[in-house]
Amino acid sequence: MLERIALHQTRLRTPGLGLDAKGVALGAKGLVLLASIDRLVALLAVYTQEYSLEDLMPSLEIQLVRSKLGTRELTLSFAAESSDRMDRMAETARLTGGFIFTGTSRHFVQYRDAAAPFGYDTSQLLATDAALSLYHDRFSQVYEVERTIELRALLLRLMPHVDPTTNTTPGSRFLVAEPGLGPALIHYLVRSRVDGEVAVGEWPPASAFDDGPIRRTIVRVPDLPERMRPLMQTTPGITTFFPVGPGVAVEAGYRHPVQLRACPVFDPKGLVLLRGRDREPWVLPRMPQMGDLRVFARIELRSDPKAEGSLAEALRKAESVRVPLRVTPSTAPWRSVTATWIKDAEIPLLRRLSYALPRETIQKTSIAITARGAFLRAPLGIEAIPLGTFFVEIHPNLYIPAGYDVTPAVAPEVLYRALGASSSQVLFVTPDEAALAIESSAFTSLEMALIEAKPWEPLVAEAIESALDEAPIDLRIAPLGTFPMSGVEPPPKREAPKGPGASGAPSGES
Repeated sequence: MLERIALHQTRLRTPGLGLDAKGVALGAKGLVLLASIDRLVALLAVYTQEYSLEDLMPSLEIQLVRSKLGTRELTLSFAAESSDRMDRMAETARLTGGFIFTGTSRHFVQYRDAAAPFGYDTSQLLATDAALSLYHDRFSQVYEVERTIELRALLLRLMPHVDPTTNTTPGSRFLVAEPGLGPALIHYLVRSRVDGEVAVGEWPPASAFDDGPIRRTIVRVPDLPERMRPLMQTTPGITTFFPVGPGVAVEAGYRHPVQLRACPVFDPKGLVLLRGRDREPWVLPRMPQMGDLRVFARIELRSDPKAEGSLAEALRKAESVRVPLRVTPSTAPWRSVTATWIKDAEIPLLRRLSYALPRETIQKTSIAITARGAFLRAPLGIEAIPLGTFFVEIHPNLYIPAGYDVTPAVAPEVLYRALGASSSQVLFVTPDEAALAIESSAFTSLEMALIEAKPWEPLVAEAIESALDEAPIDLRIAPLGTFPMSGVEPPPKREAPKGPGASGAPSGES
């Protein structure tokens, strides 16, 4: 019941079917017929590996249809727009065992293939009131629509596949802790100097016997250290997720069958957490308020001078075990070298080196000039300035010499508190076990401190009126007349020179 369309053919029988600029038969819509849900998922998985569904979303529609024989199949319809889009979908449909059609309303004919480069047209329309009439070179069938399937609901029902390779995928992570584990998880991350944000999400109660909503702690970590990933994935009560698109994340150790980044069906302002092992996903319509992890660190107060004598006595006894701070050489490799101390004798070398420094290094380096020399800080690394004593930042605003360790081996937070510096000061622990404090406001941009401006001399411009006072030249053109030389005066006669040879004759001649 199908006929191949020839080149330059203009008359078509299928309603709504026309020819595009390439001469290909094309309707307003494209339709893919699939035998089962497995093939539909395979079609979406293959298509989203290279292309996004963003352009198809306004017109994409998935329907469950039923034939006269009672068989149920699936159709995926979308706006055709161009033969290029239809060709991409046709290749994917052939790979996944689907049939692709094109049409406008109810009648759809087979889209072009290698046997018919310009497409197909039906020789006779089926007399039916069915919702869909499909014409293929293998069959002609009518279908009734049972219901429409939402793409978002379908993606949420698909179970993620086991994929251990996602455990080591670098990048952002969501850590979800069950009630009671949130504070311990936060303090552990703060002690380990892991940056992140924390929020508390609420879900409806699991059953009618629960008194209130279920509250879980959600921690978003930009980059979870590799040493912590196995711990977070094996600790009971803590579930790790990695983002796979705006507003959606999948549990670590699993992979969703469809590329969710290419399916913009999730609200970026919310959060959907897809879990493995046939468990229901956690859905938050709106992402709760998040705060910095460091805000929730444990706080400590200084001792009250009016405290009881017994407490003061106990503190004095505790001070008896204190030992002096020591800086000892270390064999560990250097990491995060972001500061250097250049003494006064080396500052002339810094001036010479500044002519060879790249622009990016100068822009991102700050400097503070003190009585002990110049202190330079570069967050991305100070290796481009090979002068002075290098320092490693072990805590915000706390530096120790590179290649050294501080003993006793206390945590950087404890060392920072023990030194007693304010938050506005930058501390440098030198190799001779001295601590130098510099105000943060003393650091200025290196590019502002390098340039020495040349002295300039003011010049006063002369007034232009003096040049305009000169009288202009008046040129006139008059006719020559009959006797043009009549009014011309002869030139004055020159007097003859006196002395020998004055007559013009050479000397010696008479």
